[in-house]
Amino acid sequence: MENPFVLRPYESAELFCDREKETRDIIDDLQNGIHVTLISPRRYGKTGLVYHVFDELAKKRRSMTLCYCDIYSADNLEDFVKLLSESIVSAVKAEPTLKKFFSFFPGIRPLVSYDPVSGSPQVSIAYQNDGQKLSTLKSIFDFLGSQKKTFVIAFDEFQIIRNFKGVNMEALLRTYIQPLKNVRFVFCGSQKHIMTDMFVNEKSPFYESTHVVYLDKIQPDIYGAFIKKLFGMGSRRIDDDALEFILEWTRCHTFYMQYLCHRLFRDAGKKITLSDVRLSCAEILREGMNGFLERRNLLTDKQWQFLKAVAKEGSVAQPTAGSFLNKYKLGTAAAVKRIVTSLVEKELLLETLSLKGKNYCVYNVFLSRWLESV
Repeated sequence: MENPFVLRPYESAELFCDREKETRDIIDDLQNGIHVTLISPRRYGKTGLVYHVFDELAKKRRSMTLCYCDIYSADNLEDFVKLLSESIVSAVKAEPTLKKFFSFFPGIRPLVSYDPVSGSPQVSIAYQNDGQKLSTLKSIFDFLGSQKKTFVIAFDEFQIIRNFKGVNMEALLRTYIQPLKNVRFVFCGSQKHIMTDMFVNEKSPFYESTHVVYLDKIQPDIYGAFIKKLFGMGSRRIDDDALEFILEWTRCHTFYMQYLCHRLFRDAGKKITLSDVRLSCAEILREGMNGFLERRNLLTDKQWQFLKAVAKEGSVAQPTAGSFLNKYKLGTAAAVKRIVTSLVEKELLLETLSLKGKNYCVYNVFLSRWLESV
């Protein structure tokens, strides 16, 4: 059979692990007219969860039009309008509705083509001035509001809009979104501090306008049962000690778990042992070494030294504590505080928050495992 450990965001409900409560909560919110904010670190399965929710909604509510819009590549308002337009074209499909959609655009004629490989739509719009960009954005929301169907639009990496120059996208979008009765929004983001500020800070336009969902790691026992099930689907059996090592080595981080298991399903035999897992882990780190060294070139010596120290500890709750600084000869607490801020912004260091306080680990699990040995 085809490898069940898919590296795409989503394939089917059968190959999707857990997230039962989150799926249920998000669906309930959307069906009851509540917008959702979904926050998680990268590669925790956030996008897969959105597709899974869409899959379940499509089964329950065929009258809903479901649009997924990844705006990670957007640098400005023009890019945002293009990506949103393409997601709507991709979801709507019906020719009469598409004609109506473009009829809302103010005095411009968008050109629609289709990628010859993926088949995905590509929308090109020639603007005469910046004012047309703003009016086109408003027209898109006017079109959505004019439809009898319910739309669900998921924006992925939504925090990117704070980088747009010359326009307050949060205020603008809040103004256009607020009157819509038939459109539900899912705002997804991986930069927790920005997303939290956007939706929890009382001074922000989107303050308390959504139900905020924080996505955490899947529990080891649940993921372990899932891994066993998928190997079993391919007539493979995994030893308990091998499974335990996978869960610990990948730290139950969705992407790295899937990647390692995908490789084991591809390369190992019918019975997967601890030695098979260790061999695959060693090969992954060896193949990734050039990429890890490229990251080294992007950092100062002190930043790299600090990242290595965190990797060797696994996680650090108090990076400015004297015992930690002295153990790894990291310098002053003030200097390390600046390093922490910089590495979090570069998404090389992951900051998590619990009732016990903040905790830090190397964002990329494979990089962390490699750093332990250098």
